[in-house]
Amino acid sequence: MFKNVHFTWIHEIWANFVGKTGDNFYKMQNIPLAERMRPQKLEDLVGQEHLLAEDAVLARVIHSGRIPSMILWGPPGVGKTTLARLIANTSKRPFIPLSAINSGVKDIREAISKAKNQRFFDRPNPILFIDEIHRFSKSQQDALLGAVEDGTITLIGATTENPSFEVIPALLSRCQVYVLRHLDDEALISLVQTAMNQDEELSKKNISIKEYEALLMYSGGDARKLLNVLDLVTGQSRDGEIEVTNDLVKSVIQRNLALYDKGGEQHYDVISAFIKSIRGSDPNAAVYWLARMIEGGEDVKFIARRLVISAAEDIGLANPNALLIAQSCAEMVQFVGLPEARIILSEAAIYLAVSAKSNSAYLAIQQAQRVVRETGPLPVPLHLRNAPTKLMKDLDYGRGYAYAHDYRENFVSQKYLPDEVSEEVMYRPQNNRHEEVFLQKLRRFWPERYPTEETEDNET
Repeated sequence: MFKNVHFTWIHEIWANFVGKTGDNFYKMQNIPLAERMRPQKLEDLVGQEHLLAEDAVLARVIHSGRIPSMILWGPPGVGKTTLARLIANTSKRPFIPLSAINSGVKDIREAISKAKNQRFFDRPNPILFIDEIHRFSKSQQDALLGAVEDGTITLIGATTENPSFEVIPALLSRCQVYVLRHLDDEALISLVQTAMNQDEELSKKNISIKEYEALLMYSGGDARKLLNVLDLVTGQSRDGEIEVTNDLVKSVIQRNLALYDKGGEQHYDVISAFIKSIRGSDPNAAVYWLARMIEGGEDVKFIARRLVISAAEDIGLANPNALLIAQSCAEMVQFVGLPEARIILSEAAIYLAVSAKSNSAYLAIQQAQRVVRETGPLPVPLHLRNAPTKLMKDLDYGRGYAYAHDYRENFVSQKYLPDEVSEEVMYRPQNNRHEEVFLQKLRRFWPERYPTEETEDNET
C-alpha cells in the first residue's frame, strides 16, 4: 500500500506541538507506524497498479480532475481510505470523512449542509468519504442520493463487501466501482523494507529480518496490521539491535495484538466469514471462525443471535428445525455461560452448516415489502375486513368470506390480496425436500400462481 513515503500532515502537526513542549520522547511514540507511513502521493501506493499506473483507468480519471462518485471495493488494509484522501488532495477538493459504523442520517445531512456552504463560485465540490458504506441502511443511503445527483458532493464510499449486494441500486448506478486488490507477499515485504529505511524511528535501529513468514501470516494481507505488528516487534529492543524471526514475532504477538478486535472492523469481518461459512455449508470453516470469536472474547449472546438470524435467513423452510435449534442455543448459552457455552455454539453452528439451505422466506418478505412500497397502502378487500359492528356489516364488511375450515383440506379458493397485486407471487419454493412438499400443495391450491412444469411448457 505504501512506498517512498514521508511523514503525514498529522505527524507534522504533532511534531510541531511536541517541539514546543520539548517532550521529544512522545514525538514519535504516540503515532502508530502505519500512520507515520501513510502515503502522501498516489505513486506511493503499492499493490494497486492496475488502477494507478500511469495509463491505468483510475489514474487517468484523477489526473483529468473530473472526479466521479465512486465505490472503492477491497479487503481491509489495502489503502481505500488513503486513496480517497489522495484523490481529494490531488484534485484540491475539501474532504469530509464519515464512518458508517458511528454515523447516522443526521450526520449525513450535516455533512451535505457543510458541503453546500462550501460551494463558492468555481470552487470544486467537496468529496464526502464514507468508510464501510456497506454498513449504512437503505434509509441512510437514500439520504445521499439527492446530493450525489445534483453534484453537491462527490461521494467516495469504501467497502469490504460486494457493492452489488450492499449498496442500493439507485446509489450504485450513480457511482463508478473500482476494485482494490489483496496485497501479495511481495508488496507486503516492500512495505516492511520501506518502513525500516524511511521511518524516523525504525531507521535509527539496527533491524535485520531473518524470517518473514510470521509477519506475513499475522498481517493477513492487511498493510495496516502488518505495520502494527512490525511496530510491536521492533519496539521490544532498547539498545536498537533486533533480529526478527518467526519465533520472536509469535512470542511478542500472543495476546498483545488484537487478532480479533471485537470493537472494530474485525468484529464485522469475522462474523461475516462465520455466517457465510454456514451459508456455504462448510462446518469446518464455521467452527474455525467461531473459535476466532470465542478466543477474541466476543459476546456469546451476539454469536447466538446471529445463528438465529442465519437459521431463518439461510436455512429457512428447507429445515424449519434449524430455527428451533438456534433458538435453543441462544437460550442455553445464557443459562450455561462460558466455557461450556462454546460446545453449544459449536453444535448449533455445525447443525446449521450441514442443513439444507433455502432463502425463500427471506426473498418472500423482500418481494412483499417491495410491492408494498411501490403500490402503497391498498385497501383490504371487503370480504376480509373485520365486522364487529352492525354498521360495518351493513357496509358489506366481511360479506362473502368463506371459512377455510369448513372445506376439504381446510382450503377454499378465494382472493386474499387486493386486486391490484392479486397476481404477485411473493413466495417461491426452492429445491429441497421440505419445500418440494409445499410446492405440490400450492400447485393444487393455486395452480395459476404455481403452474406445473408441464403447464408452463404448454403455455410456452
